[in-house]
Amino acid sequence: MKRLFAIGDIHGCFDSLLELVENQIQLDKNDKLVLLGDYIDRGNKSKEVIDYIIDLQEKDFDIISLIGNHEMLLLETLEDEKNKSKWIQNGAAETLKSFEIKSIKEISQKYLDFFKSLQNYYSFEEFLFVHAGFNDKVVNPFQDTYSMIWKSQATYSNPLLSDKIIVHGHRPITIKHCKKQLDENAQVINIDTGCVYKEKVGYGKLTAIELYSKMLFSI
Repeated sequence: MKRLFAIGDIHGCFDSLLELVENQIQLDKNDKLVLLGDYIDRGNKSKEVIDYIIDLQEKDFDIISLIGNHEMLLLETLEDEKNKSKWIQNGAAETLKSFEIKSIKEISQKYLDFFKSLQNYYSFEEFLFVHAGFNDKVVNPFQDTYSMIWKSQATYSNPLLSDKIIVHGHRPITIKHCKKQLDENAQVINIDTGCVYKEKVGYGKLTAIELYSKMLFSI
């Protein structure tokens, strides 16, 4: 393996994802890429994002796809339509429109298989990748899947976590703050730079990190 990448919350920002992967990091099959979840909602090209990830996997790129809270909201709505209002509040309308459906039950099996296959976290060498974070207060933080998609924190003291570098998304930060974490050799690195919030100063970027060199790439 040559390089180890992670990309933060994509939220339907397909054009940025394509530019980031194809032209900025120029991903090849010797690289490993961990996607940190929240591929859908809010942005207007959620289907294109999922199609692209599936296409990379089918072409045998080394892609690890984690689940975010937005994918969990989709799956909870699939299980019970009563959950739809919460999903709608979090940007589901754009996702349904992108897939040209009115209900998640209309989506094809190919996409359901993708959403159901997403991992809660990924451990590799000294790195832990997760959408949000871990429950630092329990004996085994890898059993609390709720915290992995909803809760994040800046430091960890749990012995199973304290010697790891934790890479996550979920809570948008400015690109300036993102760079500051690397300058300070932070144990916890947030790379969600709010690609869907283009109207907010300092946000509106989709960011990848190469972990061995600690280089950031942003679009």
